[in-house]
Amino acid sequence: LLFDFGAWMPNYPSSMRKPPPKSKGSVTFGDILDTLPDVSTTCSTLLILWLLSREPGDRRALGCYPDEHFTEEGAKEVIVAFQRRLAQISEEIEERNKGLPLPYHYLCPKEIENSTSI
Repeated sequence: LLFDFGAWMPNYPSSMRKPPPKSKGSVTFGDILDTLPDVSTTCSTLLILWLLSREPGDRRALGCYPDEHFTEEGAKEVIVAFQRRLAQISEEIEERNKGLPLPYHYLCPKEIENSTSI
């Protein structure tokens, strides 16, 4: 999401070369261009956003526990129920996305990692 939104620099300018305007309606297109960051700064920001947005090699989806830390039957049952519910939510989101011109995948459990990994 970070790169998807931030790659279009006007959505997420990393710096401003001039202060924001004090009154509405007084800004020209040239003022906007003079305010936005230069190409070098934008490229550096894009690189950082891209690096932070890359999928890690050890990615684990939400609810995926390859190491068996929970050995009690009660805990295992809760994990299985949680995984079933996540699968149901994923199906609902995928079904809803079929009718959208631009599918929204960001909150689909299959796309959410079990923990942060920066």
